[in-house]
Amino acid sequence: MIVDRHAPVDLFALVPRLQVTFEPELAALDRLLDDDLLFQQVKADLARRHPRSAARGRPSTPVEVILRMLVVRRLYDWSYAETEHFVSDRLVLRQFCRLSLAPAPDDTTLLRWAACIGPATLERVHERVVALARQGKVTRGRKLRTDGTVVETTIHYPTDGTLLADGVRVLSRLVGQAKTLVGTRASGAARQAQALFRDRTRSAKRLARQIQETVRRRGPAAEAGRRAAYQRLLQVATASLRQAQRVRRCLDPVAPARGKSARAARLATQLTHFVPLVAQVVRQTQRRVLRGEPVPASEKLVSLFEPHTRVIRRGKVHLPAEFGRKVWLDEVDGGIVSRYAVLDGNPPEAHQVPASLGHHCRQFGRPPQVFAGDRGVYSPTNERLAHAVGVRHVALPQPGAKSVARVDYERQRWFRRAYRFRAGAEGRISVCKRRGWLGRCRDHGEQGFACWIGWGIITANLSTIARTVAARP
Repeated sequence: MIVDRHAPVDLFALVPRLQVTFEPELAALDRLLDDDLLFQQVKADLARRHPRSAARGRPSTPVEVILRMLVVRRLYDWSYAETEHFVSDRLVLRQFCRLSLAPAPDDTTLLRWAACIGPATLERVHERVVALARQGKVTRGRKLRTDGTVVETTIHYPTDGTLLADGVRVLSRLVGQAKTLVGTRASGAARQAQALFRDRTRSAKRLARQIQETVRRRGPAAEAGRRAAYQRLLQVATASLRQAQRVRRCLDPVAPARGKSARAARLATQLTHFVPLVAQVVRQTQRRVLRGEPVPASEKLVSLFEPHTRVIRRGKVHLPAEFGRKVWLDEVDGGIVSRYAVLDGNPPEAHQVPASLGHHCRQFGRPPQVFAGDRGVYSPTNERLAHAVGVRHVALPQPGAKSVARVDYERQRWFRRAYRFRAGAEGRISVCKRRGWLGRCRDHGEQGFACWIGWGIITANLSTIARTVAARP
């Protein structure tokens, strides 16, 4: 049964001699999270966990506690286990999270509740946070700057050898788990059954290490050895694929006795998910290593466990290739991120301007007076569009060679002032990454990545609003 909140108990009143109080920023954040619209949006998602969660069953962890603990987790860049520990241990955080004298929810419980809050809900929560910033006069939406960054996913550096070894390891584990369910059904003979359930993980790991060792050497002999190791590893991966496909077919007719049907369905789902991914790794390795074909970044699979990860090259010397997703951010005056979007691949930055301007006009009811971006955002079409919607000052520096008229245009005082305002977007991204709000994603899957970005931006905005309100006299 969904519970709104615990019965209020003022812990500070129980220990008056300690004189424990919130610091100013935490006190301002506490008042922000009392907003009823934020509460109702989160509660609506939690109530959908089960058709009758809102009225039936045991009392749940209160919605208010869940919301505040999830914000605290991202505010201090803690894991779920660290959040449970520190909130339980610290009197100030217990009062902030409205736990009163109740025990803090277990980290696994908090994780399950967090999974109920989807990316669409977080977008609505973010819109409400921006509205709170306007109500608190933290921003007026007079200026808009836009920029993109890459948020990494939690994967190891992808190479063809390690991806093949990962594939063999995962398929061998799933096939081994299915052995007790399938038995000798697929083979009819003990020797054939032994071949069907053979674990090739050690062979794959050994061959992957051989490939890594040959990479350090140069010359025709090293190249021949590396090619031979790749061929052998491809044979091992292909054999594991055949095993997994055959076991997958055998899982369908498993009798639903003693709970075997649920286990069989779970293993079948996992095999259905991983077999095509491993097959894609085999194909791209054959193309790149054996046939010498370049594989475009859009066609590469760089992780079996985070298949939505993209290879993104942005021309940075210290980061020639980044593995994650590109995130586009719109920031208004006052340091509030008014819009975020997770992009697919590495599209041209200039294509993001229409969406940024359109969203700003809908959100604030009028166009910004100043719109700024870097050279990647510039295009004559974008400049005309910005002027057409009513932007007074458009500061998009033109890349490459410039005419005399263009140089004079960009030397105007208002243009240089607006471009200095644009540079603050780099600082905002840097702060968000150092604080962990846009750091390396620790959640899994494409939906988990979107939620990671959503909670990070919401927490960053709440922190900015609280700091600004707390600094006022």
